[in-house]
Amino acid sequence: MEWRDEGVILSSRKYGEYDAILEVLTRTHGRHSGLVKGGYGRRQRGNIQPGNEVMVSWRGRLENQLGTYSVELKRARVVSFLYHPSKLAALNSCCSILCVTIPEKEIHEVLLDGFLIFLSSLEEAHQDKIYWAPLIVRWELGLLSELGFGLNLENCVATEVTKDLAYVSPKSGRAVSKKAGEPYHDKLFRLPPFLIGTTKNIKMQDIIDGLRLTEFFIERYVLSPAGKQIPQARRLFKDYMV
Repeated sequence: MEWRDEGVILSSRKYGEYDAILEVLTRTHGRHSGLVKGGYGRRQRGNIQPGNEVMVSWRGRLENQLGTYSVELKRARVVSFLYHPSKLAALNSCCSILCVTIPEKEIHEVLLDGFLIFLSSLEEAHQDKIYWAPLIVRWELGLLSELGFGLNLENCVATEVTKDLAYVSPKSGRAVSKKAGEPYHDKLFRLPPFLIGTTKNIKMQDIIDGLRLTEFFIERYVLSPAGKQIPQARRLFKDYMV
């Protein structure tokens, strides 16, 4: 069997002395793994970094085999982040999240397109974390939605009002108004204002609250049922925000 597809490298790990095993989020074959012979040699090592946009050709005797990849670099996106540790941490976090949340070989073209848009936005964004970190929270909310676990942040779960929303219920994944949630505020997640249209005067605490919110629901809805945990790269990225 043989096919050719475009995608983004999600992970690269050494196999033997010079070979590499890649996970690639491809357009028409989903998250797919393959062996790159000589991948960690001097000539190919820079091409197979997570975040790079590539064209891959996969070959295997059977569909369920690991198979082998040949890789053509389309865009070395990771180069843009090498001298910006917090952005690089964000890139690694997103790649690692995709590795553990998307079932292997399940096609998600919308996720690939969204990820490419996200990477372009991250490349172009101001270096100050306060300007680009909200992108991570919105991207993770979009991931939840694409996987069928979208949160409802449009109206209050208790009163149906659409104004003065301040919290998110951990039980329902729905917004709660300030008045309805105040008696239970210690049991609810704080809803960052930038997630409901207020993009001015974003504070770092808003971003941290957003990351806590998405992490909880990614773990609850996607990872825990599969016996998985939030990747270490995601936890390391959150440390950059504190």
